Amino acid sequence: MKQQEISFPLTNQTFLKVISNSFCSFLEKGTSRSTDKLKPLHGAIARDLKRILGPEYTVISQGYGEDREEQIPGRYINKWVDITVKKGLKAVGGIAVKFVMQNYSQNSNNYFENMLGETANIRAAKCPYFQIFIILDKLPYYKKDTTKSIQKWETFTEHNASKYVTLSKDNIDVFFHTPNKTLIYVVHIPDNESLSNQSEYMEYYRNLDFSIIESKARFDSMESAVILNDYETFIEKVNHTIKAL
Repeated sequence: MKQQEISFPLTNQTFLKVISNSFCSFLEKGTSRSTDKLKPLHGAIARDLKRILGPEYTVISQGYGEDREEQIPGRYINKWVDITVKKGLKAVGGIAVKFVMQNYSQNSNNYFENMLGETANIRAAKCPYFQIFIILDKLPYYKKDTTKSIQKWETFTEHNASKYVTLSKDNIDVFFHTPNKTLIYVVHIPDNESLSNQSEYMEYYRNLDFSIIESKARFDSMESAVILNDYETFIEKVNHTIKAL
């Protein structure tokens, strides 16, 4: 898999290339723990958002500008945020980005509960907060053994998406735990269920020439608080929300 050249402004198609580059960095590093895999993703979103917002705003993110994160003051605690937007010295928006590539089921509820908590903390301090959640439609579930053998293949299903369908119906003016907007991207890579452990998985996809595409899986329709597989609409909503302050 090779890094792809990215052009701006980002479209839905070029955003898939950004996701591909993030996955490529993950394969190069060989571990999901490295933050380097997220720099292509965070940096491209930050650059695109800065282009839309204009010179009055500063956008801070790893992979862009000074290549760092920024703390946003919360109602209860300050929070390091993936992408921070400031106007002057004041934080006026934050975006959290998560890309899930393995062992989803053991962390599914934690991902969701943590998202609700960090959103409430920041939105209760009167700062808009947004979430981007990206997940492979089929992903490996590794055992905790020495070779990290693949115990099973997980699929992101309608059942997994149901909590986001419920979230999509929330009134964001009433529920501060609900992000101002949430973007969910369910994406697909070529299947190979013959792979037996993490090392084989990494080696196979590292040497395969492919690009990540949008998943063909279909889910219940999302209402206004959640946007499914549409980066262009999401980033415009972020822009309008921040400029309306």
